[in-house]
Formats: sequence, structure tokens, C-alpha cells
Amino acid sequence: MEKKNIKKLVGVVSLGCDKNRVDTEHMLSFLRDGGYGFTSDPSRADIIIVNTCGFIANARKESMDTIFEMAEYKKLGSCEKLVVTGCMPQRWLKEMRKDLPEVDIFLGINQYQDIVEILDRSYETNRRIIEVTRTPKDTKVEDRMITTPKHYAYLKIADGCNNFCTFCTIPHIRGRYRSKAMSDIIEEAESLVNAGATELILVAQDVTRYGSDFTKDGKPMLVDLIRNLSEIKRLKWIRLLYCYPEQITDELLDEMMNNPKLCNYLDMPLQHVADGILRRMNRRIDNQGIIDLITKIRSLPQKVAIRTTFMIGFPGETEDDFEELCEFIKKYPLDHVGFFAYSREEGTPSAQFPNQVPEKIKQKRLIKLVKLQKKVAKKMNKAYVGKMVEVVYEGIDYSKALFFGRTQFQSPEIDTLVYFKSKERTDLGLRYKIKIKAVKGYDLFGEKEL
Repeated sequence: MEKKNIKKLVGVVSLGCDKNRVDTEHMLSFLRDGGYGFTSDPSRADIIIVNTCGFIANARKESMDTIFEMAEYKKLGSCEKLVVTGCMPQRWLKEMRKDLPEVDIFLGINQYQDIVEILDRSYETNRRIIEVTRTPKDTKVEDRMITTPKHYAYLKIADGCNNFCTFCTIPHIRGRYRSKAMSDIIEEAESLVNAGATELILVAQDVTRYGSDFTKDGKPMLVDLIRNLSEIKRLKWIRLLYCYPEQITDELLDEMMNNPKLCNYLDMPLQHVADGILRRMNRRIDNQGIIDLITKIRSLPQKVAIRTTFMIGFPGETEDDFEELCEFIKKYPLDHVGFFAYSREEGTPSAQFPNQVPEKIKQKRLIKLVKLQKKVAKKMNKAYVGKMVEVVYEGIDYSKALFFGRTQFQSPEIDTLVYFKSKERTDLGLRYKIKIKAVKGYDLFGEKEL
């Protein structure tokens, strides 16, 4: 078929996690190779694509609000095709196809590489198209259009999840855990580094499980992957996101201490610390196991930053459970902590649990924990004052009249920043020695070493 529409402009809105961002980047590359152009202004777009997140109720609300917002451009006549992709149509297609007549195309998580053929078919037939399957498809290594700043990129090493936490919909949306072939990951990493990335952020629903579906004994191959990635010469930092605490081994911690390219940074979702709650969540670690792990990490010869998330208001969470969490945060301070209220997700075991916590109590507990963690973080950050740290420069905050960047202890977009002064030129993505002079809120303030 002759493609008469290949120069149409596409606007893309990507919602949700970094793994979703990688999926969007693959889709963008297919569109680019198919001859489509791009615009960040939805009023100029002939085609608008919304890649949705469906993890919890708030994420679905954001996705729906975005779809409705983009649908307004169809009413105005500027948008010809509205496309909805990702986790929401993968799980809630029946409801969405009925409630969203404005949407021309629904695609699931396994149809990104078909986007050009489907758009062409939509223009040719002028019919609504729904393509949602459960069968995963492999994408080519080179099929990626990076949307992050040039100096870092996310590298998805697996998809799906086998943990089956009782509150989580991910296994129902993404399926069972599937590691990508190590050779494909290395090839993609080399391509990203050749394009300018000096930091690769490894992401999956469970990074620490990588390769366990390849080995006979189920032993993960994450350390092997890290060592192979470390051979890439121009790569400076490797960062790990979403490490399950029970899978953080001595081998991994030893690699962190001895491999200068592996950031001393662990993002491990703990979710709670009360044994009763952890059991009902189907977590595979108990309170003592969490304490032992954090104690071990804090006793390492080098500092390791710990990021985690805690869920507030899980069914059956008592005041005693909540106070135990508060005391834990005081006694075992963590560098970066996110909190979110439990969301009762249809189809998950916890949705049927008794003693659901009222929303008002969830929000009250959430506010208390955020205030508590702010004090903890400020106290921890004071330990940086007077020290020299390596910072990757990422931009200028004109309201503060300061440069800003990150240390190896800070992940982009989700963690705090280092603000600094410099009398010399700074180049985006390069690393500089910064002496920390002060702490304000969650952030560090310093000055570039001459």
C-alpha cells in the first residue's frame, strides 16, 4: 500500500513508570521509521497517542483525564486519530471501548511495533481498530527513540512479574516474568552509550530476579549482566531500580563495593514492616529480615543510598502496625522514601480482604509519615555538609540562579537534587566535584571546585 499519510504529525503522551517510557520510546522509533513526524503541541497533531498507566486508581484517573483532554482536540477538528495504548486497554478494554467512543484505536502492551501498520489501516478503512493480545512480541535492539536527556537512558531488562503481591495488578497486565536475552541487552546498551548515554538505569518489575528464568536452578544472573555492561568503555554509571529486598544478595552488595561503575544505590520497595501486613501482602521477607538487610547495607565500607516505598492503609492495618512503621523510619533512617495510600484494585486478593481502612484514616497517616520522613531526610543530608561529591550537571534553575545535578546517590526525576554555584562553564551531562555547603529541605547546596 502506498503511504500517502507518512508525513502526518504525531503527538505522544506517555504516563506512568520508566518501563512504560521505554515502551513509548520503542513506539516512537517505529513511527519515525514509518515516516511520521512529531510535535509536542497537541493542537498541531494529526494523531494523538496516549500511552496509559493502570497500576492503581490514581494512575487510571490520570490516564482517563488525559484521554478526555486529548479528545477535545478531535472536537476542534485538529486531531484526526486518537490512539490509546498500554496497560489500561490491556486490562480494562471492555469498559474503555464502551465509555470512550472518541478513541479510534486501542492497542495493548504487545502491539507497539505494529503501530505504523495499524495507523495506515485506520486511515485506509476509516474504522475503529482494537488490537489487544496476551502474546508478547520481541522488539529489535535498534528500535528506540530516546526521550530522556542525552546523558542517561533507561534500559529495560525484563517484563512481567512472578511475585503476585496481593495488592498488585501487574502480573495480570504484564504476565509472568520474562528476562530479555543478555546479548540483546548488551547490544542495546552499547547503542545507547554510542548515542551519548553515560548512565544506564536498569528497570524491570523486579530487577533482582533477572535471568532466573534462564538458569536450571533459578539463580538470578543480575551480577553477570552488570559485569558485562561494565565492559562498555564510555559507560560511567549503572543504576538499579526495583530490587526486591529478599533478592539482594551478598554477591550483589560485593559487586557494588568493588565495581566503580555500579552506583551505590538500591531502590527496594519494602511496602511495610509489620509482620502481619507483610504476610497478607504476600511479601517474602519479614520484619527481622528487613532490619537485618538494612543493618548489613549500613555496615558496608562505602555508603549506599536506599530508596523505598511504603504503602499506607493496607486492609487490616491497625494503629499499632502504623506506629511500628513510624518507629522503624526513625530507628532505621532511609535516604529516599515515597509513600502512597493503598488502592483497592478489582481482581486482586486484597480487594476482598476484611477490615478495609477508611480513606480519611489513610490520608491522616500519610500526612504524618511525610512530615516524619522530611525530618529524617534533613538530618541525613546534614552528613554531606563539608564533603566533596561528584555531581552530574543537568540544568539551571533560573528562579534560584543556580546550576543543579545529581550524585550517584540520586536517581533522576524521583529523588532530590544538588544545587551549586560555578564561576566556570558547565557542560550538560559532565561530572564535577561539588563541595556541599548547606541543606535546604530535601536538597543539597554547594559550590563547584575550581
